[in-house]
Amino acid sequence: MYELSIRKAFIEDLTDIFLYINELAKFEKLEDKVNTSIEKLKTNIFDNNYAEVLMLEIGNKKIGFALYFYTFSTFEGKPSLYLEDLFILPKERHKGYGKETLVYLADQAIKKGCARFEWSCLNWNKKAIDFYLKFGALPQEEWTLFRLEGDSLIGYKK
Repeated sequence: MYELSIRKAFIEDLTDIFLYINELAKFEKLEDKVNTSIEKLKTNIFDNNYAEVLMLEIGNKKIGFALYFYTFSTFEGKPSLYLEDLFILPKERHKGYGKETLVYLADQAIKKGCARFEWSCLNWNKKAIDFYLKFGALPQEEWTLFRLEGDSLIGYKK
């Protein structure tokens, strides 16, 4: 049995990253929300460095990815690591790879001097919520996520 290998994504991984994004969207029942392309990912991840991607591998086989970026806590005066997406192929789930990835990212947050390691989870995803609670994460119920997107973002001045 192979151990999980976690490595920084290369530009050659873009096709797999794009595939995993679409598979994640199917799982989350949000296929109609995917509005990206391999070219957009190349520009924004590899050219502009807006996010970082980790590839998860067993042996030489890719089994998933994690996409994250850094935000900033004004109260702490420190960065926070924000995990945008973690996806593992369905047949590779429940083997401890998700936990290993979270441990890896928590270590990265500590190394970078982050005040926090945060992520969001869909309210209906009970399995993920239970997993995160076992990991020691706490839901932030006093905060409500707000978003401007699409026409609201473009026309926010109205």
